[in-house]
Amino acid sequence: MKIYADTALLPEGWKSNVLVEIDKVGRIASLSSDVEAAKAKATADHRVPILLPAPANLHSHAFQRAMAGMSERRGAEALDTFWTWRQIMYRFLDILKPDDIETIAAFVQMEMLEAGYACNVEFHYVHHQPDGTPYAALAELSHRIGAASLDSGIGLTLLPVLYQYGGCDKRPLGPGQIRFGNDFERFAKLHQGATAMLPNLPVDSAIGVAPHSLRAVGQDALRDAVQLAGSGPLHMHLAEQVKEVEEVEAAWGARPTDWLLANHQVAENWCLIHCTQMTDAETDALAATGAIAGLCPITESSLGDGIFNGVRYLSKGGRLGVGSDSNIRISLSEELRTFEYSQRLRDRCRASVATTERSTGRVLFEAVTAGGAQAAGRKSGRIEEGAWADLLVLDGKSLMLDGVKGDEILDMFIFAADDRLVTDVWSAGRHLVKDGCHVASDSIRSRYREVMTRLRQEF
Repeated sequence: MKIYADTALLPEGWKSNVLVEIDKVGRIASLSSDVEAAKAKATADHRVPILLPAPANLHSHAFQRAMAGMSERRGAEALDTFWTWRQIMYRFLDILKPDDIETIAAFVQMEMLEAGYACNVEFHYVHHQPDGTPYAALAELSHRIGAASLDSGIGLTLLPVLYQYGGCDKRPLGPGQIRFGNDFERFAKLHQGATAMLPNLPVDSAIGVAPHSLRAVGQDALRDAVQLAGSGPLHMHLAEQVKEVEEVEAAWGARPTDWLLANHQVAENWCLIHCTQMTDAETDALAATGAIAGLCPITESSLGDGIFNGVRYLSKGGRLGVGSDSNIRISLSEELRTFEYSQRLRDRCRASVATTERSTGRVLFEAVTAGGAQAAGRKSGRIEEGAWADLLVLDGKSLMLDGVKGDEILDMFIFAADDRLVTDVWSAGRHLVKDGCHVASDSIRSRYREVMTRLRQEF
């Protein structure tokens, strides 16, 4: 398959008259720019105005999409916080069945694709029945996430989550959490069962390991999880809430980021999620590791987590990507806009991450495409030979992009428009979004509607 683009963002910058050839596996086989336009258009299967690399959504809890909008009322406590929201989430979990989880995941993945993401990195921690009893197939719910990805066609990096305790004091898991729980021995078997589905998925699919957090995993099990991951993706929540930082410091003698960096060789295969509660010294130290900071600005805003120190982190060479986390909204452009605006509000500035060579939009977009690919363990994020053909197209006919060139295209997409500019998306060469709509939209939406009708009645 050949795609001709009037303009495309390549690793070396913006190029005109670009011809991309995709092989049968879904990788970019050849790439040329400044080609003879008339001849290239005649031989191309698709002719598009603006071609960009499509990023990976590096952090998602798919099932939470179905409870979006259900947690915006005040509870009995004087202050509504992340911790009160979490209790609502646990109650919602109690009514979810395997079919529900699969249907919700397919819907979420469809929305990700329509927003411009080509890969779903699923931080999957719901493993068992509501009372904590394992399913007959230990990795049943991991396989449901894989089945959903076959329906949606999205690239998948599955991260089965190790979750042992209700806190640093190793208290037993409570209601809701009990669906997550495994000791390391059983988790290793679950991970093996999840890995067994990979031959039945597209070849760009991958698996990693996710010790949930320093609160939920013991120190010995964390070392075992790191060993199990090897050089593959290793993701963990880190330093999201003030209460979490205080609990870890009291139990383990150091703040979460300080403790982790002192006790583990954090490297490029690591992705630390949120990191909204870090000191300047911790920010600098994490940036130096080459790991990814996995940011979820919409969810972090929704839950009142705090503001990641992005300006300092990027100035120290830190790498980052974005994810939709709670999936209260799934919007690539809004994640980037929310991140940038959080920096401006905190520092009372404008164009906080821009450089003299690259605009704000360009800096953010290139950071999250590279960072998302690294976090997913996926050779993507760049339009170059050998990479997976994870590609998105923006609507060159939109009034918002009329006469717009270069970096200003990304600035308009992120700050002046929204994901409605996304017309087409390929994931590893699979053409899944056409004219702004997923190719299986009707069937996926219909199943989701049926599930949500029942869940709202039960909840």
